[in-house]
Amino acid sequence: MLSRRVIVTGGAGFIGSHLVERLLKEGHEVIVLDNYSTGRPENLANFRGNPRLQVKQVDIAEHNAIQPFFKGVDRVFHLAALADIVPSIQQPYAYHRANVGGTVAVLEAARSAGVKRFIYVASSTCYGIPDEYPTPETAPPRPMYPYALTKYVAEQYVMHWHRLYKLPCLSLRFFNVYGPRSRTSGTYGAVFGVFLAQKLAGKPFTVVGDGKQTRDFTFVTDAVSSLITAAESSLSGRVFNAGSGNTYSVNRLIELLGNEAGVVYVPKRPGEPDCTLADISSIKTELGWSPRVNLEVGVQILLDNIDYWRAAKVWDEKSIADATRDWFKYLG
Repeated sequence: MLSRRVIVTGGAGFIGSHLVERLLKEGHEVIVLDNYSTGRPENLANFRGNPRLQVKQVDIAEHNAIQPFFKGVDRVFHLAALADIVPSIQQPYAYHRANVGGTVAVLEAARSAGVKRFIYVASSTCYGIPDEYPTPETAPPRPMYPYALTKYVAEQYVMHWHRLYKLPCLSLRFFNVYGPRSRTSGTYGAVFGVFLAQKLAGKPFTVVGDGKQTRDFTFVTDAVSSLITAAESSLSGRVFNAGSGNTYSVNRLIELLGNEAGVVYVPKRPGEPDCTLADISSIKTELGWSPRVNLEVGVQILLDNIDYWRAAKVWDEKSIADATRDWFKYLG
């Protein structure tokens, strides 16, 4: 593989930092653009001494500020975004600015610089509660909250820049990515971080509904490999699902994690699907990518690195109810 000069927006984040690690190992020169709204400088601490890494603290929505960094860049991986459901309900404009406005600014900087490949990280939340499982890319979009909407609208901008300006773009819709370095701060959300912090604190797992809901849990190294594969492909103007191709119940996750403190149940959240399951036949056939890490192996890797979650907030029934009040208010 040729050594390239690449930009990773959101490179100090969970998935972004794993992508940076992989790109550096492959010999690429990497420029990280991140304002640390969700990313953490610590996620890149192990690579700081690498002469092929530059880290720029900058707001991607500021086009004039980011444009100079794109000179001579071959590939752009656009991961930077505001995440989480409840804050997007409470601050829709901030999410629009970061996720939609930020994407347009990055697209324009990439277009002006003559970037050869643009890879966008989209979200499976665009499907809302789908009619079909496994869910194909052709399923109708039904975003249920501003985070999902802004990620989908930004994807439409990416595809528009491909059609109108011939910018070579691909979009990957990720499903429930988990793994080391996932966020330990922010609002109540990802089940792995919630459960691991509770396990360390000797507190019961807080299970939404009856725990029978299933998710297409995708390990972070598989997500990264899909991005690399997309960047090296010659295809453009396409949207692909990137998931594990399997779906696992929360109750199965509880079995794998183990917790002597047991479980307590919290109300099922409105607007959430009972199942997420990616149809990954297109990405397998057209890009030649397949996931490699099953849930059992992924969970063991997390347990081997569980100390990372000692700094995470420990949620309980009351704090969850407080954090999700607007969720029930607007989606109930």
